[in-house]
Amino acid sequence: MHILSLRIIGLVVLLFITNSYGCDNYSVNEVTSGIYYHQGVHEDASEKNIGAIANVGFIIGERCVAVIDSGGSYLEGTYLRQAIKKHTDLPICYVINTHVHPDHLLGNAAFKDDTPEYIGHEKLPAALAAREDYFARVFEDTLGSAYAGTEFIAPTMTVRIGQPVTIDLGNRPLTLTAYTTSHTDHDLTILDNDTNTLWTGDLLFMERIPVMDGSINGWIETTQHLQSMDLNFVIPGHGIASKDKWQQGLANQLRYFNVLRDEIRVIIDDLGTIDQASKQVGIPEQNSWELFDLYHRRNVTASFVQLEWE
Repeated sequence: MHILSLRIIGLVVLLFITNSYGCDNYSVNEVTSGIYYHQGVHEDASEKNIGAIANVGFIIGERCVAVIDSGGSYLEGTYLRQAIKKHTDLPICYVINTHVHPDHLLGNAAFKDDTPEYIGHEKLPAALAAREDYFARVFEDTLGSAYAGTEFIAPTMTVRIGQPVTIDLGNRPLTLTAYTTSHTDHDLTILDNDTNTLWTGDLLFMERIPVMDGSINGWIETTQHLQSMDLNFVIPGHGIASKDKWQQGLANQLRYFNVLRDEIRVIIDDLGTIDQASKQVGIPEQNSWELFDLYHRRNVTASFVQLEWE
């Protein structure tokens, strides 16, 4: 085929990809007064979905705006920024990353011109430095044109475990809490004190199967802690934000983790193998979660390695 024809076809494909997830199709929903989020799709990141697979959003105060996770690509970050500008002319003073996973922070550079304070867990800088080269190789290929413009921006302000930090958007205080190892070793939550709304990051997955990158025991403890909180609204890292469904979401997540832990412990006590566990553990859970086949065995093997050294 002629080279010019190939280029034309490539442009058509690129236009199709852009239009299938273009800025005009990028919607944000108001959870409660002044709090907006875009709900990510239950898919793996791709050029077609521009990496917009996690929940991201923003909180508007009287003085300025805080972004909560910036998106799964530079392109999504630009869409999120445009969505903010449709709702307010106030400056963006904070970009808060709940953890290192690329679907939550690859959009950071889209906000550079706003000169915000970038905030994360005290262990986020090390986690980002350790994974930056890998993320760059994988996601430049995975996201294609949506990746262009990506920069890995470390936090300029960090939150220490056991020392929550309060920031103020102008008569709108937010409490940032850093957790011990759970989903990762650097999870951060954001509580809007005015509306009692909690952004959990990936400490809570709704509908989509949780992905283990930390400690199963730690995540169980953190999930139980979140269950004990008196909250009006919860915005999970994946799945629908709600006033009344989040408790069931936490219960579902806790059930899944307990099934994994209990069944793995039985196999370990019987001197079974990790391969045996990956084929047997938690199979009845497969109808309860989106993307089960992609991530369940990984969760089992990661948990097995931790639990065999209890």
